Amino acid sequence: MKCRFDRIYQFGDSLSDTGNCLRESFCGANSACRRLPYGMNVFKKATGRCSDGMLMIDFIASESGLPLLNPYKDGKANFSHGANFAVAGATALSAAFLAKKNIAMSFTNSSLSVQLGWMSSLFKSNCLPEKSKKSLVLVGEIGGNEFNYGLAQGKTIEELRKMVSDVVQTIIHGVKEVIGFGATRIIIPGNFPIGCVPAMLTRFLTNNSNAYDEYHCLKDLNNFATFYNHHLQQAIDELNKNYPKVTLIYGDYYNAFLWLLKNAASLGFDKNSLQKVCCGIGGEYNYDVSKKCGAPGVPVCVGPSTHISWDGIHLTQAAYKWLARWLIDDMLPQLNCHA
Repeated sequence: MKCRFDRIYQFGDSLSDTGNCLRESFCGANSACRRLPYGMNVFKKATGRCSDGMLMIDFIASESGLPLLNPYKDGKANFSHGANFAVAGATALSAAFLAKKNIAMSFTNSSLSVQLGWMSSLFKSNCLPEKSKKSLVLVGEIGGNEFNYGLAQGKTIEELRKMVSDVVQTIIHGVKEVIGFGATRIIIPGNFPIGCVPAMLTRFLTNNSNAYDEYHCLKDLNNFATFYNHHLQQAIDELNKNYPKVTLIYGDYYNAFLWLLKNAASLGFDKNSLQKVCCGIGGEYNYDVSKKCGAPGVPVCVGPSTHISWDGIHLTQAAYKWLARWLIDDMLPQLNCHA
């Protein structure tokens, strides 16, 4: 089933960046996604996508009958079918806000408010607002990196819980801004079960078997992601009451990922490598924070399409394809496609 949009606009981080980080001098110089083997399976070169090939947004665009979205930072690009504002490493909260919480950013300050500014500039230069009614806007996934940075910098889950309402309110404020631009179909994705991510499994490795659930994911981290997602869903429900003519949908990345994990073998993934990194080396999960994918001497697995995790943080094209399929099936009925 196809859902036709004239345009798609994407805000977010490395789950959906198709080349913006690459075009920011500091981000581009420091991102591993700037070189092969990133992009090896489709583009034969690194495009800035943090995967071996295409991302969920690429599959969503294709399914909607649109070309792949160009990154906003590519000044020569055609934006008549929408634009991608996502930047690898981006947060919902501003760098200044995070600095007050003693959390350092990675290689970009292009938080959600900066990306919204780009949309505003694009609309002003192309006179597009009146056309955004036939558009689909994805506000996220964004708001996961501040927690990833916090955890990497020694913050406790309890400390991060106190930031959840700030992150959620920042996203909701962004959604209101997008509605102000005339958008009527908006998807706001939640976070993945971060306790299933090899980078987190490696960082918080423990001999305590009670720390893991039936999928061998870390319970505390998944409980935190569930806590965050619940707050985001509540805020979306509240927003829905205020904007009856706008379709606001929660993108359930968490359950999409668990579905993938549960059905991995039947979907063609190697059941012995579900949490093993394809492009990586060392340790229980084939992941070493000091020898990441793209670094000299770090190998790529023989069959990326049989792995879920590409580099310990990001997923393979094969995983993204199935997640996009699940999300499209889950969200299409809610999108009033024929309205």
